[in-house]
Amino acid sequence: MLDNAQVARLLEETADLMEIAQEDGFRIRSYRNAASAIENYPQPVMEMLRDPSQKVTDIKGIGKGIAHVLGEIAERGSFERRDEILTRYPPTALELLKIQGLGPKSIAMIWEHYRVSTIDELEALCKEGKLRELPRMGQKLEEKVLRSIETYRKGAGRFLLSYGDEVAGELRAWLSEVVAPERFHVAGSFRRGKETIGDLDLLVETEDASAVLDRFVSAPGIHEVLGKGKNKASAQIGRQNLQVDLRALPPESFGAALQYFTGSKEHSVALRTRAVNRKLTLNEYGLFREADGTVVASATEEEIYRELGLSWIPPEMRENTGEIERAEENSLPTLVELGDIRGDLHMHTRESDGRATLEEMALAAKAMGYEYIAITDHSKALAMANGLDEKRAIAFARTVEAINREGHLGIHILAGIECDILRDGRMDLDDEALASLDMVIASVHSHMNQESAEMTERLLRVVENPYVRVMGHPTGRLLLQRDPFPYDFDVVATACAKDGVAMEINSSPERLDLHAPLIRAAQAKGVKFMVDTDAHHPRHLANIKYGVKMARRGWLEKHDVLNTLPYAAFLKTLRRRPS
Repeated sequence: MLDNAQVARLLEETADLMEIAQEDGFRIRSYRNAASAIENYPQPVMEMLRDPSQKVTDIKGIGKGIAHVLGEIAERGSFERRDEILTRYPPTALELLKIQGLGPKSIAMIWEHYRVSTIDELEALCKEGKLRELPRMGQKLEEKVLRSIETYRKGAGRFLLSYGDEVAGELRAWLSEVVAPERFHVAGSFRRGKETIGDLDLLVETEDASAVLDRFVSAPGIHEVLGKGKNKASAQIGRQNLQVDLRALPPESFGAALQYFTGSKEHSVALRTRAVNRKLTLNEYGLFREADGTVVASATEEEIYRELGLSWIPPEMRENTGEIERAEENSLPTLVELGDIRGDLHMHTRESDGRATLEEMALAAKAMGYEYIAITDHSKALAMANGLDEKRAIAFARTVEAINREGHLGIHILAGIECDILRDGRMDLDDEALASLDMVIASVHSHMNQESAEMTERLLRVVENPYVRVMGHPTGRLLLQRDPFPYDFDVVATACAKDGVAMEINSSPERLDLHAPLIRAAQAKGVKFMVDTDAHHPRHLANIKYGVKMARRGWLEKHDVLNTLPYAAFLKTLRRRPS
């Protein structure tokens, strides 16, 4: 039986195919809205269809037409509308939508003229100079498509950190019958908080390896068991066929294994070299004296590092970028923690493209223990997101003021906006509207193909705007989809530090923007940061953990992150506005 995520993906892909076929926009939106509603719905929709006492049309966003489609999916795993479009366009055409620079209309035109529907065929078309022969397509687009294809291929076989988290959570629950949760650990690049992962390394501390491995290879969602031995099993699992390697290890050597399999390669090599210099040997089983093989340390990571003359190094820092030297000096930073975050300052509601009301977002944030939030719906330039114009923005500020005065939600709310940065660096709303708001996030959502110098000037103009508080998702990247837009980051970060504009660490799993090297570069210039979720639904608020991971990878401490401050202290950090 398909789960909600799989059903939602079928509807989303069909909406994409309908766009390529240039069908009615209203019908396309109905499929996308239904996909979002189903993916976020707490109960399995396929189970609801089997229960005569329940109606899927009770789910907001599901009408009679979509309900019929869901019935077809439950019966045979597809539906008539999807099947009909696939007689005209092959499924591989969906892959072309992942290439930056191509939209549904372009893909339809390419198919009509050249019958091209795969990445390889598209690449050949560009290299032969044939794409530029089509209307409204030229050499620059060909070059952009080729660069995007290269980016897409680099991401092949990579998975978002959040997807690894999802799979690990399902396996933790499945193995709980034979493994206590505290003895289940995720190592590798996931533990270090890398934005994307290639596979998942699971370590289980146990005296009964056989029971753990037998349970693992029978987990739901496994497509193929790749191997099973005495202490290790590997399988492809989940809707994206992620490879998972599970190792069952005795407690006496668990710390050494956890350190070894967390990596990174460069960090591990540096530690092994350090061990050799001390006439020791370090491997996945422990730290041993070279002379006689006596165990020096193995049970915990802390003792491994201690015997190497180092403070314990947080996993997020283990990239061999100076952390070993700092650990030797006992001068590692005290990294910011998830529990330090007191507010989330970037989220959307139904006023633009969010899926919940202000009240629902506020109450969800309060349940997480937050003191304050900012509601930051889109500005008018994002017409497809129903962005706010000046009149709506000012009215919204008054609404928030009234809510805070009444105090019935039990959490402080800041009236904000995620305001588009226009092509020339002007803000999408006028100064009067911006002045009425507490929190202005400035973000680039368009014209990302500008040259570096032009984009740099565009962002510098934004920093100079006295109402801008935060630069949102500062590089514009979408993981596994879109490269960062080019600009002189050092120049812009210097300006942000000078003028008191914070840089966002966007916790959305598809963004995780900024990332570690740029965080460290900006922090060195005195930039302050905000870790936000860019939530479009209450459940997205939990993504804050990924943003905190990025902050830790960037070596940030609590004082570097403004939304770790209590509400009154946070308000004092807001830029002074012109009188």
